[in-house]
Amino acid sequence: MSAKKGTKKSTQRTNSNKPREFTAEERAAIKERMRELKADKADGEGAVLAKIAEMQEPDRDMAKRLHAIIKASAPELSPRTWYGMPAYAKDDKVICFFQSAQKFKARYATFGFSDTAKLDDGAMWPTSFVLKELTATEEAKISALVKRAGMYLPIGEPCRIDGEAPAALDLCKG
Repeated sequence: MSAKKGTKKSTQRTNSNKPREFTAEERAAIKERMRELKADKADGEGAVLAKIAEMQEPDRDMAKRLHAIIKASAPELSPRTWYGMPAYAKDDKVICFFQSAQKFKARYATFGFSDTAKLDDGAMWPTSFVLKELTATEEAKISALVKRAGMYLPIGEPCRIDGEAPAALDLCKG
């Protein structure tokens, strides 16, 4: 057997090992989150309404409507901001949030749920939805999802909301 030749490894980093840098939008969101953590949580609704007022149309109109839908569907959720986005929490844990298209220079706005929402449905389920407009159909789906998310219903529990299964979306699979 021949002896292995000693190879000297480079101590310089290659481009593939370069740490990923945050975009300006991501850095701004992180700074907003730090301010949120230091801020008084008593006026969460005021902070959410202020963030909505800063949005451009059509996102501002959708955010206003979402705010009303969430307050009516799940009054137990508290409005607050989360990384500079309108969000709604239960027991100080974010359940759902609205991300305007301008937030990260995206093509569309999104409405999303955190893992705390427990919308589990089999081995795979959506946690974020594209919102290009809000019609009565989308509003009914969002209302049903927010009600379910706010109740923390585990899989296998009856999926009745106000005594009836939600007609807008089949959420009772487990």
